Amino acid sequence: MMTEPGSIRVAVNDAESVTALLYPAAKKDRAKVTIVLGHGAGADQMSAFMRMVATGLAARGFDAMTFNFLYKEKGKGVPDPKAKLESCYRAVIDAALKNKKLKGNKLVIGGKSMGGRIASQVAAEHSEGIDGLVFLGYPLHPPGRPDKLRDEHLAEIKAPMLFVQGSRDAFGSEDEIRAIIKKHRLRAALYPIERGDHSFKVPKSVAPQQQVYEDVMDEVARWCRSI
Repeated sequence: MMTEPGSIRVAVNDAESVTALLYPAAKKDRAKVTIVLGHGAGADQMSAFMRMVATGLAARGFDAMTFNFLYKEKGKGVPDPKAKLESCYRAVIDAALKNKKLKGNKLVIGGKSMGGRIASQVAAEHSEGIDGLVFLGYPLHPPGRPDKLRDEHLAEIKAPMLFVQGSRDAFGSEDEIRAIIKKHRLRAALYPIERGDHSFKVPKSVAPQQQVYEDVMDEVARWCRSI
């Protein structure tokens, strides 16, 4: 039986803080890895997708931590400016590294769409203490704007990366991600989802949707253990 997540208050600055949730690893076959996941731009950490992934990774032996960015903590819909998003993610990383329950764990960061992008920007500037990054649908460019790439900073990341990407993701297809990995010679692996979109949704003819999600979590778990 899964343990309910514990709530942690994370101070981002002197005046603002956010809520993080820690889903403790199942005691059987613990990986000794903390995986911090940021949410996408349009949802918070309580979205069905975020809860499913955090719960699924905890069941697979990982200490999973999710959190709200400041704008979502305040109930707003428009994401904060870049610097504020990054400072929030850095505060959560610091909280994870200092948490006594997570002592001795390796640290993997990432997230869904925007959450993964902000993690990558933080890691590109300062990667000390970060052992890996997992991108659950990396937003390489805005839909319909393949000329607006968000890729240059990826070359600065020293830690290994895992891109989980749908083959028909409007924010960057499997082929586009593969080209970026080759272009920058990234220390990265790619797990493509056949006919998957930005949220990994696939046509019914491809596979049962829940099985697609389970396969994604299995691959994330396998990759995180391999690092």
